[in-house]
Amino acid sequence: MKKLTHDEIAANRSTLETIGQVKKLPVYVLLDSIRSNYNVGSIFRTSDGVMIEKLFLCGFTPHPPRKEILKTALGSTESVQWEYVKDAIEVIKDLKTKGIKICALELTSKSLPYYKVENSEFPICLLVGNEITGVSQNLLDLCDFSIEIPQFGIKQSLNVAVAYGVAIFELRKIFDLKK
Repeated sequence: MKKLTHDEIAANRSTLETIGQVKKLPVYVLLDSIRSNYNVGSIFRTSDGVMIEKLFLCGFTPHPPRKEILKTALGSTESVQWEYVKDAIEVIKDLKTKGIKICALELTSKSLPYYKVENSEFPICLLVGNEITGVSQNLLDLCDFSIEIPQFGIKQSLNVAVAYGVAIFELRKIFDLKK
């Protein structure tokens, strides 16, 4: 086993010039009122790793070109299609008219384990809420379903960027399995 060099890794990756030709995961992501620039940057980088359709930054979620976002995003603000829209409800209603199901990453009375999403649910929009308060009830009321990451320790949740990473890579796996 030999660790790959940056050049060896880059040889198998898309570039900014070819990124438009890559087949995207049929998942939109909506961040609502995320507080931390670093969490937003991390979510950008993870979004590039799975090649989502689009990232919506809503509410008071910070957006590029803030230096803290750019630091943790490591250039992925250029490879991930994104848009800032203040009102998350506007985005959700628009996506629903396009037949996209809305899925909250949140503990609810009806949430499914994150690995139980069915292939028939795609395309979806994964809704991720605030680090402290989570997804607000007014947005949950617009969701088709919710998923949760089971917790086994004393804490009720993971860091928002970590939880997003767990969930989005599982969605990638579920979608890839249907091919």
